[in-house]
Amino acid sequence: VGGIIMLLSELSGVGAKRAHALQSAGIFTVTDLLNYFPRDYDDRSNVKTIAELTPDAVNTIRGTVARDPESANLQRKNTTSGASAGSFAVTKVIIKDKTGTLELIWFNQPYLSKVFVKGREYIFTGKVREILGRGKSFNGAPTLQMQSPDYEASSNKELSNGRIVPIYTPPKQFTQKTFRALIHQALDVAKNSKKMGVKGASPLVSFDLKSLDLAFLDFLPEIIKNKYDLCDRETAVCNIHFPENDELFLRARKRLVFEELFFMQMALFDIKGAVAAQTGVRFECLDCGKFLSVLGFELTGAQLRVLEDISDNVSGGFKMNRLVQGDVGSGKTAVAFAAAYLALINGFQAALMAPTDVLATQHFFACEKVFSPLGFEVVLLTGALGAKAKREALAKIADGSAGMIIGTHALIQDGVQYHNLGLCITDEQHRFGVNQRVTLTQKGEASHTLVMTATPIPRTLGLILYGDLDISIIDELPPGRQEIKTYCVDSKYRERINEFIRKEVEQGRQAYIICPAIEESESAAQSKTELKNVLNYTENLSAVLPEINIAYLHGRMKSADKQQTMDAFKAGECQVIVATTVIEVGVHVANATLIIIENAERFGLSQLHQLRGRVGRGTEQSYCVLLTDTKNKQTLSRMKAMTQTTDGFKLAELDLKQRGAGDFFGTRQHGIPTFAIANLYRDMKILEAAQEAAQKIREIPLPPHEAELLRKRVSHQQAEISL
Repeated sequence: VGGIIMLLSELSGVGAKRAHALQSAGIFTVTDLLNYFPRDYDDRSNVKTIAELTPDAVNTIRGTVARDPESANLQRKNTTSGASAGSFAVTKVIIKDKTGTLELIWFNQPYLSKVFVKGREYIFTGKVREILGRGKSFNGAPTLQMQSPDYEASSNKELSNGRIVPIYTPPKQFTQKTFRALIHQALDVAKNSKKMGVKGASPLVSFDLKSLDLAFLDFLPEIIKNKYDLCDRETAVCNIHFPENDELFLRARKRLVFEELFFMQMALFDIKGAVAAQTGVRFECLDCGKFLSVLGFELTGAQLRVLEDISDNVSGGFKMNRLVQGDVGSGKTAVAFAAAYLALINGFQAALMAPTDVLATQHFFACEKVFSPLGFEVVLLTGALGAKAKREALAKIADGSAGMIIGTHALIQDGVQYHNLGLCITDEQHRFGVNQRVTLTQKGEASHTLVMTATPIPRTLGLILYGDLDISIIDELPPGRQEIKTYCVDSKYRERINEFIRKEVEQGRQAYIICPAIEESESAAQSKTELKNVLNYTENLSAVLPEINIAYLHGRMKSADKQQTMDAFKAGECQVIVATTVIEVGVHVANATLIIIENAERFGLSQLHQLRGRVGRGTEQSYCVLLTDTKNKQTLSRMKAMTQTTDGFKLAELDLKQRGAGDFFGTRQHGIPTFAIANLYRDMKILEAAQEAAQKIREIPLPPHEAELLRKRVSHQQAEISL
């Protein structure tokens, strides 16, 4: 645009070490720095006099250093023996104002005696306490002392005191104070750069968003800002970091949340529109009669409605891009197989990509039972296949003799050539990025896309996470399923739990036990509290219940070993599996009626709900036992919610509220955008407004320079989504 490219090296105080620390935190330019928003704020705007100080509370005060600071080393004594236990430094400063004097002390910071200058005014924030044994001051008031306060020289530009103060998660090499100073310097640089840049009304011929510094460049059209009462970007950025007052802070946050969600929605709508406008292979025959007769059970009304949505898409001549969402056990896989059958009877191949070898293999065997009697060959392609088996699978995929292809990420590798891929199915989409889903689709000429997830997505998160997809919901469980009884207990119940395991096994049932760690060293490294680990747990439980065949399963095992263990469990050869969350998704053993989740406090509600869904797959009563010794009130409220409802959508809303979108699935998964400032639970109304604006903006004629700015910004957002 003709402006200045503002690099971190142009900021004073940023040497090689600090530059590296900033870059490690994803900060490369001044714009990146100014888009690194505070995580919280501390209101220090109420500056008191010494006479107004409140004991046992944090106070902010402005005062003049009354005399030269003092620093001394004091001996620390052992309280038992009375012997010396080393020394510590104490720095003391006396300040005064028109109402009195106050003592301030710092421990082990002797350099401060040279920081404060007699006669100079400073502003301090810290906790004030009464000093016992000192008697009263000259006016009869208790003697007060402020310990280890935050401080800075008094001026008209205080950053850490006397105002609403931003609290950051500063990168390494920075303290709160030094990072605030860097942000303030960056704001000044950005303001000067704006003055030297091109005027906002000038037409933009071309520019590169990656090389330009865009801290204050306003991409939102004026008509949007006016309609939704949004301030300009400069006002927003300045007041999100250093709010002048509460009102300006709220306006700043509203503006920045709106723009973040607005550009995300516009990018997703563009992706969705581009796909919807693309020609897709047309399925002429939509008769699923033979498939349903082999399936062996009737589809629910909800499954039939979703299958109708799919049939309408694949027969319409345009690409389908649909998400099938449903709670655990609702029958998404049967619908996906039915969609695959439509592809096969119309002469096309169908591919199903699953996130793990275990789940892919399970789908393969289930698929074979249905499709082999119908005359279609099913092949499995995973990284665990031997060289010969892989060559044979690739050959069948390439020549078209394999109609149904099941696999993991191996399906999107460069060496996989499909004969005529017509349908791409992605299972548990939140485990994959958007780009991986698109890569699979691009293996076909004009193939359709079907995405499945068993994780109930709250509406607000769904608007962002799957904004480029049409959504169908299976909101009905198959008949005969019983509600899983869920209990939360502490370790005092361990003997009763072991007896419960014995009882279920004696009745011919099976059980899962979930541990958060694989081995003891891992659990010790991750937490100060005792984490149950798979290997020790298996050994200890086998000693307590020697009559039961107990196996273990975790992600570090070889694929063949994992499959062998699951096969033995499905065949009833072992009665209990001790596992990590490797069994979280999709594993189906109808005879398993009990799941025990150790250290349940380590998991989010949505992940606990997914784990609970491994039982309750048959007609027998099933149970879930959450085991935790936590005393944390918020965690206990999550456990209580698990015992009170099996509605995944209710639990998902609560999980989103408590944990945020980034941690919604227990760990940060691919495909979930990380927001700089938006909170998808708290900002629901802003999200709805941003979506409305994103839908209507294309109907509004914009000035050429605004239209070009908007186009460039949305294009940049699309590129970020595809990463």
